Amino acid sequence: MDYARLDAWIDKHFDEEVQFLQALVRQPTDTPPGDNAPHAELTARLLAGFGFDAERLPVPEQAVRAQGLQSLTNLIVRRRYGLGGPVIALNAHGDVVPPGDGWTHDPHGGEVVDGRLYGRAAAVSKSDFATYTFAVRALESLGAALRGAVELHFTYDEEFGGELGPGWLLAQGLTRPDLLIAAGFSYQVVTAHSGCLQMEVTLQGRAAHAAYPASGVDALQAATQLLTALYAYNALLRERSSRIAGIAHPYLNVGRIEGGTNTNVVPERVTLRLDRRIIPEEEPADVEREVRELIARAAGESPGIRVDIRRLLLAQPLKPLPGNAALVAALREHAQAVFGEPIADSGSPLYTDARLYGAYGVAAAIYGAGPRTVLEANAKRADEHLVLEDLRGATKVVARTLLQLLADR
Repeated sequence: MDYARLDAWIDKHFDEEVQFLQALVRQPTDTPPGDNAPHAELTARLLAGFGFDAERLPVPEQAVRAQGLQSLTNLIVRRRYGLGGPVIALNAHGDVVPPGDGWTHDPHGGEVVDGRLYGRAAAVSKSDFATYTFAVRALESLGAALRGAVELHFTYDEEFGGELGPGWLLAQGLTRPDLLIAAGFSYQVVTAHSGCLQMEVTLQGRAAHAAYPASGVDALQAATQLLTALYAYNALLRERSSRIAGIAHPYLNVGRIEGGTNTNVVPERVTLRLDRRIIPEEEPADVEREVRELIARAAGESPGIRVDIRRLLLAQPLKPLPGNAALVAALREHAQAVFGEPIADSGSPLYTDARLYGAYGVAAAIYGAGPRTVLEANAKRADEHLVLEDLRGATKVVARTLLQLLADR
C-alpha cells in the first residue's frame, strides 16, 4: 500500500485543509436557533470546488419546526469506485451549541494561534468535515484501483438527537452503507457508547399568598423531595458497572430547574429537566420505566401535587457490531503508525449519531480529529480549539484506512 504518497499529498495540501475548516467555522451553526441550511449550502459550494457533487437533502419544514429548529439540509457526497467492495460512510455533524461566555478568541473567527485553531465546532465536529473530505481527496489522488464506495454524510441535528440528520437519511432510504466512520478523536477508536434518556418533569401545585401558605400546595417543596430521590438513585446506579472500557456506570443529572412567580407567592409549578445516561448493558425501555416509577413514587409523597412527565429524547446506546473488526483494526494500526503510540479501542459515556447507523446494522467506529478527551478541546465551552497536528494526523489515518479497505486486491 502506498501510504507514503497519501501522507505526502495530505502534507502538501494541509494549508488548504485548514482554510477549508476555517471557512466552516466562520459560518455559525448555533443550535438553537438551528438555522443551519446556509452552512450546508456553503459546504456544498466548497466541496464543488474539489469536484465533489454534494446532494442537498432538505428536511421538510414541518419536521424541522416540530424539533424547535429553523432550517436543516443534510448533504451526501457519493464516490463510487470499482464493483464490489464495501460502501463506507464518513459522518460528521455541523450543528453546535451556542458559544456562551468567556471566550478570549472570536468563537466564529477560526483564528490560528500557536498551532491551534479556535472556534465553536473547531473540534466537534466541523473538524471532521475537513478530515473526511481531505482523506477522500488524498485517496483519489493515487489513482489506485479500488473496489466499493465512499459516502460523505454531513448532517445538522446531532445536538437535538440526530433523528433529522442520519436518522432521517436512513429512514428515508437515502443511504445504507456497510461501514461507518463517525466524527471522533485522534487517540482512541470508540466502538460503543452510552445512550441517553432526557425528560421534562412538571410538578403542579396551587399558588397562594406567602402569608397564607396553608391555602396553597407548594410545588417547590415537592420538587425538593423529588430531587432528593433522584440524587439518591445515583448511589444505586454506581453499582451497575459496564463491562466496556471507558464507560463506568449509569448516571442521572438534573440540568435545569424553573419555577415560581414571585418571592411572596407559594410556587404552584416547578419544571425540571433530567438526563439519565444508559450503559450498553441496559435496556432503554426498562430504564425509562424505572425513572418514571421513581418520579411517580417521590411525587406521590406530596399531597395535592400533580406530576407530568414528558420524554424529550431516548438515544439508544451503541453496542459493538461484529462486522466492524476489520475497520477497527485498520484505524488502530494506522493511528499507531501516524501518532507513534498505542491506540486503544474503547467505549464512551457520550452518545453520538453513530447509534442511528448501528440501529440499521451498520458496523461503526468513531474516529476523527481531536485530542484525547473532550475536555482538552474545550468542546461546548469557551475557547474550543483543535490542535492542527491532530487534524493532519487523523486525516492520514482515515485516508490510509480507506485505502486498505477499498484496495482492489
